[in-house]
Amino acid sequence: MPASASAPTPAPAATGSTGRDRRAGRSGAVPWVAMYHSVGDRSDDPYRVTVTPERLNAQLRWLHRRGLRGVGVAELLAARARGEGRGLVGLTFDDGYADFLDNALPLLERWGCGATLFVLPGRLGGENAWDPLGPRKPLLTADGIRAVAGAGIELGSHGLTHVDLTTADDELLRAEVAESRAVLTELSGAPVAGFCYPYGTVDQRAVDAVKAAGYRYGCAIDPDPLNGVHVLPRVHIGENDTAVRLHLKYRLHRLRRRPVEGV
Repeated sequence: MPASASAPTPAPAATGSTGRDRRAGRSGAVPWVAMYHSVGDRSDDPYRVTVTPERLNAQLRWLHRRGLRGVGVAELLAARARGEGRGLVGLTFDDGYADFLDNALPLLERWGCGATLFVLPGRLGGENAWDPLGPRKPLLTADGIRAVAGAGIELGSHGLTHVDLTTADDELLRAEVAESRAVLTELSGAPVAGFCYPYGTVDQRAVDAVKAAGYRYGCAIDPDPLNGVHVLPRVHIGENDTAVRLHLKYRLHRLRRRPVEGV
C-alpha cells in the first residue's frame, strides 16, 4: 500500500475489562516493545537502522489488522498496571533523527499510534557522529523536539551524547543520565519518564544511575541477566521485517524472554 493511501479508522485496542485480563496485566509477562531508529532513505544503511516510510506503513498496518495498537512505553506500562495492557505494544525510536518528524510521525498519526522517541539533548541539530561508517543523518533541533512533544509523542532520554554507559566514569555517567533528563525536561516542558541505554549496553551501575536520576523505566535490547522495569528488553525492527517476520518476532519474543519483574 502506498504511503499516501487512505487508512481505515484504527480499531480501539482490546484492553480487556475482566478480572482475568486485569490479572494478566500484572502477571509480569514480557511486554512487546519494538525498537526503530531512522525512517527514510536506506540506500546507504551499514548498521541496518533505517526503515523506509513504505515499510513502516506496512508494519503499522500489520499491527492494526491484528487488533494491536502501538503506544509509547509510559502509556504501555501504565495500562498494564491497570490490567488494561492487552492489545497494546510499545513503539520506540532511538537517537532522535530529524526524519522522525517528516516521515514517522504522519504514519503514526494515520494509524492512531503513539510512540516514545529517545533523543540526545546534548546533540541538538547535530548528526549521528557515533556511527563511524555513516551515513551522516541530521538530528532534531530544539524546535523539532518541541514539535514532536506537541504532537503527543512521549520523549525519553538517550543520554546527552550517545555514550556507552558501561565505560563511562562517574562524572560522565551522571551527566549522560541525570543532566540529560534535566535538559530534556526543561526543553520539552514535560516530565521525562524513560531512559534508553545507548548501544543497548547496560550493567547494574548504569541501571542504578538511571533509577537514582528519577526515571520510571529504562529500555535496553537484551539485558539478561538483568531484569526489571529499568531494563526492558526490546525487539529490533528493520526493513526486512515483513508480515511473516513480524509475526515470528512477536511470538518468539514472548516465548523466549523471562517475565519482567514489576511489570
